[in-house]
Amino acid sequence: MISRIKGKLIKKDENRLLIDVNGIGYEVLVPFKVLNDLKNKKIDDEVELLTFHYVANDPARDVPMLIGFTNQIEKEFFEKFITVSGVGPKLTIKAFAEPISNIIKAIESADVSYLKGLPGIGEQKAKQIVAKLQGKLGRFGLIQDSFRPGDIILKKDIEEEAIAILSQLQYKKTEAERMVKRALEKNQGIVTTQELLNEVYNQRRSNDA
Repeated sequence: MISRIKGKLIKKDENRLLIDVNGIGYEVLVPFKVLNDLKNKKIDDEVELLTFHYVANDPARDVPMLIGFTNQIEKEFFEKFITVSGVGPKLTIKAFAEPISNIIKAIESADVSYLKGLPGIGEQKAKQIVAKLQGKLGRFGLIQDSFRPGDIILKKDIEEEAIAILSQLQYKKTEAERMVKRALEKNQGIVTTQELLNEVYNQRRSNDA
């Protein structure tokens, strides 16, 4: 089992990191909290994460995955959360789009309305989460993780990644930088690399029309 990973950051996206460890690239899924903790890390910086190595009971239905955390308490809360029936690792990562501290407060206060508003969590699952975990989360209650998801991936990271992708597609670096700059000037609401590349593509298509 892989319990820790340390290496060079190759790529940072909304819910995943790509980390190079001695020439091998590991994809690590991460909640927004972890992205927020790593918001000052740039491509090629060294990162180190605790990991939860998940392997499905039926290998034919899923593939092994690594989920990364910056501290042991958050990892343990994640492990506790996925004990709820029907709530697996991928769903939990999506659900953790809001601060973990808020999720814990909602569980302890049986705030089903808040919980069912989390990505992938409907009313039935929200009730199951409360029934399974309420009153059992005391040791996690002091987690501090205030953030706004839209602020987590820095524009500089998005810009650098988009330029790297365009370079892989055989665009000259100066041309890629110019295309990315124009796209960001036109659409200042861009928050992900994919949105940025879509804007670049749309501008090129308009110019070619």
